[in-house]
Amino acid sequence: MSIRPAWLTFRRYAAATTGMTLVLFSLGVYTAATGSGLACQAQWPLCSDQLIPALTINPDFIEWFHRVWAMVTGFLIIGVAGWTWLGSGFERRTKLAATLAVAILPLQITVGAITVTLSGLVPGGYTVSTHAAHLIVALTIFTLLGLATIWGGGRGNARLLRVAAGIAVAGIVASAVFSRAVPFLTYAPPAQAAFYVTGLAGHLGLVATIAYATEAARNRYDGLDAGTAGTVRALAAGSMAALVGTLLLGRDLVLYTATWQQINLVALGVAVALAAGAAWTLRGVDEVRDGTAPIGGD
Repeated sequence: MSIRPAWLTFRRYAAATTGMTLVLFSLGVYTAATGSGLACQAQWPLCSDQLIPALTINPDFIEWFHRVWAMVTGFLIIGVAGWTWLGSGFERRTKLAATLAVAILPLQITVGAITVTLSGLVPGGYTVSTHAAHLIVALTIFTLLGLATIWGGGRGNARLLRVAAGIAVAGIVASAVFSRAVPFLTYAPPAQAAFYVTGLAGHLGLVATIAYATEAARNRYDGLDAGTAGTVRALAAGSMAALVGTLLLGRDLVLYTATWQQINLVALGVAVALAAGAAWTLRGVDEVRDGTAPIGGD
C-alpha cells in the first residue's frame, strides 16, 4: 500500500521541483545582483561564522536564504530520480533525464561554493568564468527536470504541443520587458530576477515544444504530419539557442557595450520570431483523439 497521498502524482511532484529550481535560479541572480553573494564573510557552508545569520533582510540573510532554498531543491531533485527508479511504468528516457540531473548536482554545488569564496576557500572565485559555469550547469539541470516532468507525466497530444508553443512565446516576450537589451526598465536586481523567471518559463515552453513535436513525428497527432512536426521542432530549437544567448548576456559576462546590446537585441528578436513561427505553424492542428491513457506513475 502506498503511503503517499493520491493527489501527489509524479507529474505534480516533478513539476513542483522544476518550479522550485526556477525560483532558485531567480534567487541566485538576485543574490548576485545585490552583491549578497559576497556576504557571509566569503564562507561556505557557514555564514559569518554562523549556521543561521540574523533573520533580517540584509546581505547575509539573502545569501543564506538562497543556500537553504538550494539545499531543499537539491533533495527534491534527488527525489525525482528516486521516484523514476523505484516507481513503475517509467520509460528509460525519463529515468535517464532525472538521473543526469542528480549526477550534475554536485558540480553545481561545487561551482556555487566557488562563486562565494572570494579570498576564501578558492581565491578569485567570484569571477566571470565561474558565474558562466554556474548559469550553464543550472540551466542544464533545469532542462533535464523539465524533460523528466514531460516524459514521466503521460503521453502528449496536439493541444499540449500548442500550449507549450504559446508558453514559449509568452515567456520570451515577457522576458524582453525586463531584458537589459530593451531600455524599458532599469536593469536593477528585481528586474534581473524577473528577466530570468520569464526567460526560463519561455525556455521550458521550448523544451516542451521540442519534446512534444518529436513525439508527434512518431505518433502522428491528428492534423500534424511528420514534416510539420519537424518544422516546429527546428524553429523551437533555433529559438532556444538564441534565448540561451540572451540568458548568458543577462549576466555581467561581457563588458556590455552598445555593440553587445545590439547583439543581445538581435538574439532576443530571433528567439521571439522563431518561437512565434513554431506557434503559427501549429495553428489549426486538431487535438489527438485516440484516447491514449497517461503513463509514468500517475
